[in-house]
Amino acid sequence: MSDLPDLQLHGDLPELDSPILVVALKGWIDAAEAAAEAVSAIESQMDPFPLASYNTDVFIDYRARRPTMEIRDGRNTHLEWPSIDMYSGHDANGRDIVLLTGSEPDSAWHRFAAATAELCRRLGVTMMVGLGAYPFPTPHTRPSRLSATTPSQELVQRFAFLRTSVDVPAGMGAVLEHSLTGVGIPSITLWAQVPQYLPSMSYPAASVALLDGLTEVCGLQFDRRSLEQEAIIQRDRLDRLVSRNAEHAEMVGKLEAAFDASQQQPLPLEPGPEPLTESDIPTPDELAAELEAFLRDSNPDTPN
Repeated sequence: MSDLPDLQLHGDLPELDSPILVVALKGWIDAAEAAAEAVSAIESQMDPFPLASYNTDVFIDYRARRPTMEIRDGRNTHLEWPSIDMYSGHDANGRDIVLLTGSEPDSAWHRFAAATAELCRRLGVTMMVGLGAYPFPTPHTRPSRLSATTPSQELVQRFAFLRTSVDVPAGMGAVLEHSLTGVGIPSITLWAQVPQYLPSMSYPAASVALLDGLTEVCGLQFDRRSLEQEAIIQRDRLDRLVSRNAEHAEMVGKLEAAFDASQQQPLPLEPGPEPLTESDIPTPDELAAELEAFLRDSNPDTPN
């Protein structure tokens, strides 16, 4: 298939039954790497089969995403290059899935989107679902909510995800939404909310929410029990950490009140919680230091 010069196909394209394309490219908004964790769970269960690799000499700026050099006893033994790949596989019910992962392209976005749309057309892809996550003033004691972006008014009306009106920088996922919609493939991206006061750690509750969103939007199902267990453990640790600091407990209480109020119509003349300011929310570095100390105190056998 020489008419797709930006792709290296790994053999003939398989015959798939109405596959769903799941997109999660590294390099754009993925707070706490919630989308990456969700994709990791998907990859571990879908038995991925390589379909195609993108020409990274065209799409990647190696000065921004340098290859990793493995040095062993002073010898340069291997270079690990950034990659963008597409795989096929199945969900828990045997439904066909196509997964696009790797680094978000740095250049030639129109070219990348056109190549992806044509490959999806040939594979018979029936829908694209992107995954992402963003920091938001929401408490860890409440479920991680999902918002969505899509060019399709029909999809906006079909699903009751959070909606907003704002102008923000776009990632490749947004470009793919338009490119695939243009060739008749409905496209939507799901975004999980991650508490903005958390340090740079994983947040499995958001990953669970994204897997739930996949099921709601297109019926794909994957075992999420491991992520749910991680979320329970993390919730317990964060609860104990917050309970040790009155200011943090007050902050979480305000976030809970705001979350609960947003879930229902407020009563007339009912006083709401005082709004939070930036100073009310600890920075990730502050909470990271406290969490490190908390975990050290909780595990006295851990060396200092």
